[in-house]
Amino acid sequence: MKQSAFMLLAAVAVAGIVALSVTASGYPDEKATPILGIRVFAGYRDWKLISVAHEEGNLNDLRAVLGNDIAINAYRQGKLPLPDGAMIARLAWKYVASEENNKAFGRSQSFVAGDPTNIQFMVKDSQKYVATGGWGFAQFKNGKPDERADLNTCFPCHAPVKDRDFVFTRYAP
Repeated sequence: MKQSAFMLLAAVAVAGIVALSVTASGYPDEKATPILGIRVFAGYRDWKLISVAHEEGNLNDLRAVLGNDIAINAYRQGKLPLPDGAMIARLAWKYVASEENNKAFGRSQSFVAGDPTNIQFMVKDSQKYVATGGWGFAQFKNGKPDERADLNTCFPCHAPVKDRDFVFTRYAP
C-alpha cells in the first residue's frame, strides 16, 4: 500500500514538473489564434536573449531577439542549420528619449523602449515549412494576429541570409 501511494505521488509530481516545464519552455498557448499554425507562445518572455538591435528607416525601433532552449543551445554550440523545434521571438518597441537618463548624462543621448509595435516568431519545422526553408513565420500585435502583416514577404526578405539558415540575428554571447 505504501509503495502504491509513493508511486502515485511520484507520478503526480513528475506530471506537475512536466506541465510547468512545457509552459516555461514556450509551447503554444492553445487560446491564441494561430497564423500558419503558429501562436503567441506561452512563456516566450522567459526565453533567453539572443541579441538586441536598433532598426532605422521605416521601422525605426528597438528589438530584443529571444530564443527557446533549443535555439539557444544551437546558437551556443554554433550549429547551423538550427534544429527542428527551435523558436525565435523578435519583440519590437518604438524608442523614446529618456529625459531622466539624459539629465544624468548632461546631454541628449539615451533612448529607451516606448510603445510596443509587434512580436514576430520564427518556428523551425523542416517538414511543415518546406517551401520557406524550414521556417514558419508569424506576426502579432497586442497578442492578436497582425491583420496588416503580409507574411508572404517574410521568407523572401530572409532569403539573402540562406547561408545562416535564413536567420538575420547572430548570437551575442
